[in-house]
Amino acid sequence: MARTGFGRGQLRDPRLPPGQYDTGSSWPVLTAEVSPKLTADTWSFRVDGLVERARTWDWQAAHRLEPSTWEGDIHCVTSWSKLGTGFTGVSLDTFLAETGVLPTATHVVAWSHTGYTTNLPLAEVTGGRAWVVWEHEGKPLPHEHGGPARLLVPNLYFWKSAKWIGGLRLLDHDEPGFWEQRGYHELGDPWLEQRYSGD
Repeated sequence: MARTGFGRGQLRDPRLPPGQYDTGSSWPVLTAEVSPKLTADTWSFRVDGLVERARTWDWQAAHRLEPSTWEGDIHCVTSWSKLGTGFTGVSLDTFLAETGVLPTATHVVAWSHTGYTTNLPLAEVTGGRAWVVWEHEGKPLPHEHGGPARLLVPNLYFWKSAKWIGGLRLLDHDEPGFWEQRGYHELGDPWLEQRYSGD
């Protein structure tokens, strides 16, 4: 670990990006909108836009897909990080393979059942870099953290991991989402401290 603290000998965990602190076992709850009345029975996930065949999965259909578990660290733009955590769901690669991504697609807009949106380059959600998840550390994802299912894009600040995920729309251009329209960075790489536009 790197030493910090102006000679006081404090050790900084190398898993923490600049400007972040470790929350330990806690996981802060931050939400931009009112939590929806959404259950597994009413949840669905849709992929459309620049795909060969648009498709919608309900809870049962999504759970019939090959499961995938991710373990690592998550980082919020508000400076907290949760280290050594894990999620289970289905890789976005699996969903996209079933729809057939057109070669003109370069970006996605992820949208929630609340109407929340966030934009991402297609390269940031493919190649084993993003998931739709419904379990956290072996238990059902809590509603306040986006349950029954949320997007997980752990290499970016967590506002990109949309709670209560409803779908992806594939585009041939970038289209800013909820926070990006309000001054947040278009990408949000925590290691580059891309918190706000211009960072």
